[in-house]
Amino acid sequence: MAAMNCGAIDLGGTKIEARLFDAAMATIETRRIPTPRDSFDNFIAALAGQIRWLEQQADDPALPVAISIAGVIDPQTGIATASNIPVSGRGIAKALEAEIGRDLPLINDCMAFAYSEAHGGAGDGAVSVMGIILGTGVGGGLVERGRLPHRHAGLAVEIGHIGMPARALARHDLPVWQCGCGRVACLENYVSGTGLRRLAEWAGLDNPDPEHVAASVADDPGAARVMDIWADLAGEMVYTAQLLLDPEVIVLGGGLSNIPDVPQRLTDALARLRLGNSRLPAIRRAVHGDSAGARGAALMAKAYLT
Repeated sequence: MAAMNCGAIDLGGTKIEARLFDAAMATIETRRIPTPRDSFDNFIAALAGQIRWLEQQADDPALPVAISIAGVIDPQTGIATASNIPVSGRGIAKALEAEIGRDLPLINDCMAFAYSEAHGGAGDGAVSVMGIILGTGVGGGLVERGRLPHRHAGLAVEIGHIGMPARALARHDLPVWQCGCGRVACLENYVSGTGLRRLAEWAGLDNPDPEHVAASVADDPGAARVMDIWADLAGEMVYTAQLLLDPEVIVLGGGLSNIPDVPQRLTDALARLRLGNSRLPAIRRAVHGDSAGARGAALMAKAYLT
């Protein structure tokens, strides 16, 4: 039945992806278009067009739809902040409602990722699930008892912009690198995909591509050293997450999560760093991969109506 379907928009700096799900949360249809970046009005028109496409595919003008966005929406003002989308300082929800005639929920993409993995994913059944996306940058989300916790300013778990501990930089004699957020030594400068590449360049590897570095560990001592340093620094990030949030399960997503031994590397690093004999969270790779953000938004669209 069409009423059992739900839809999601995965909204990023390069694309607006619309995905239609059936009642079992399997993808039925997907359409991706470039994200207009020249004006807010063109952006809203394109977003509305994707929503109408979902409604047409489902033959349901009231299709539950939610939007996963790579940015922050203030829950009180509705004002958006995003680095790669022309929406900062604007109210997306109100503008979109004026365009399509109904109100749709917006959710940070990292929170949508965590929500998806907490419901039928790698964190299913856990009381608290933290998602960490290790991509071009680093972001996090949190689900507690199956729900997204209240966020005062609309922030997700912005773990990528916590500072790397000085002790960790000193262990490896690493420089303090500038972050795009305007601060220095943010965690994502060292443990994101961009950070791994930077570490490889700092170490003088001929090919600093993260996939190549990870694949060369067995044959290249330089690559093995870089991956050991990366895992130690990423362990500091997970240790910070445990101290602040103490999740039962940590689910990894993003490109670096596909490196075969990453969950074990981070588990081993956390075991070395943990406070006393505190129990470790389970660290797992995401089940739903690249579709997790859209899937989480679609699940939220259903929840929004109940």
